[in-house]
Amino acid sequence: MFDGIRKRVVSMWFPRLASDRVLRARPVDGPFALTLETDNANRLYSLNALAERQGLYQGMSFSDARVFCPELRSAPADPAADERFLHALRRWALRYCPWAGIEGRDGLVLDITGSAHLFAGEEPMLADMRQRLMRAGLSVRLGLGDTRGAAWALARHGEGIAAPGDPLAALAPLPVAALRLDAGTVTALQRLGLRTVRDLEGASRAPLARRFGPTLLRRLDQAMGRQPEQVSPLGDPPHYGARTTLPEPIGLVTDVMGITARLLDRICAGLAENEAGARILHLTLHRVDQGAHTIELRLARPGRDASRILPLFERGIRDFDAGFGIDLVRLEAVEVARLPPEQTSHTTNARADRLDDLISRIGTRIGIDNVQKFHPVDSHIPERAFALRPASAPREADGWTTPRPRPVRMFSPEPIAGSGPQPPGSFRWRRMSFTTARASGPERIAPEWWLENESWHTGLRDYWRISTHEGRRLWLFYTPQHPGWFVQGEFP
Repeated sequence: MFDGIRKRVVSMWFPRLASDRVLRARPVDGPFALTLETDNANRLYSLNALAERQGLYQGMSFSDARVFCPELRSAPADPAADERFLHALRRWALRYCPWAGIEGRDGLVLDITGSAHLFAGEEPMLADMRQRLMRAGLSVRLGLGDTRGAAWALARHGEGIAAPGDPLAALAPLPVAALRLDAGTVTALQRLGLRTVRDLEGASRAPLARRFGPTLLRRLDQAMGRQPEQVSPLGDPPHYGARTTLPEPIGLVTDVMGITARLLDRICAGLAENEAGARILHLTLHRVDQGAHTIELRLARPGRDASRILPLFERGIRDFDAGFGIDLVRLEAVEVARLPPEQTSHTTNARADRLDDLISRIGTRIGIDNVQKFHPVDSHIPERAFALRPASAPREADGWTTPRPRPVRMFSPEPIAGSGPQPPGSFRWRRMSFTTARASGPERIAPEWWLENESWHTGLRDYWRISTHEGRRLWLFYTPQHPGWFVQGEFP
């Protein structure tokens, strides 16, 4: 019975999505740009309108941009945050229709078929979209047509509404790039004199198909409505939560742990089905007097093994005052991470799992972020090759890699008496006298010229491993530019 309803599609394009997202939280008066390192160069990633008026453009080298616009202010880009923000905008767009999807990294597509009358027509609906987004500090361009291709073309090259049943009238003056073609195809068409959609629509199809393949004509037919193209809504992410209502209040720790175990089994089954693991879980206990208490559990590593997670709730449940009893229990995994299945065998080492459980158990007492450990950093500078981070931080894939042995104990360089590039035969360090028995080196390390580091202002360092007759194994270095010897570490 819906055969008489013509399909209508809206395309939302946010040309400055990334910069608008940052400027919403931290307004800037003047030219502003986000930068991203690509092809070993720092380039402009997203600009505000003032920066574009200065002649800057996306992909421009940041050093060149500073020459053209010395007052340019910048910040590093965060594509992951931009993606999350776009997904939030998609959820907001569901107020206009039940079908909304992501289009690229800076656009949305909405199937508003049968929804425009709720806003008194198509033009008032687009006006409401534009007004709300502008009030939120977002630049947007809107296109509406019978097809997804027509709406995309209008949003990015015309911004308007194509009359129902006649997309060619609105698309004819637009460039061929409006048909979602790659840059090579657009350039080749322009060389043939086919610069607009009208030119392409009037050309012979057979030569175009032979030269450019089926993609060109498919894009043209999709825009004109001769070939269907669906708007696939983006499904909501899976929700990992379970609850149970009790007919009689409970208060014993063993009873609450039993209920939690059943809920945890259901959540872990869902996590296993989606190859995910929980990082943060919330256990909410509702009392009969309308009071509620939430026990937060942060895991050192994403997990979905209920037998290992359940004991970590016991301390929080034991410390909770049940009052007149608990009549509702809710468990939810509020933060999850990808956890693909791992191959197991009789040689599997369980030490890592036991360490993670220990960190999680300590974290329930003092906070998981207060449990820290050393993580590798990609730097050849000894004191920059590691960083102290929370033990629950994601593990590095490469792990520790060092071309030469490094001392277990490392401290700030401490000067000792010595002359010449060869290690001293005897020296005093920390009020103790040492005699060199064996020396191995030198290992020359140059400073990272692209970073400011005051401790390396002396330039090159030649490192030596020294074994002394007194039994101490020290790590010394010599500075050729400003001759001097220093002790920086000790081997076990």
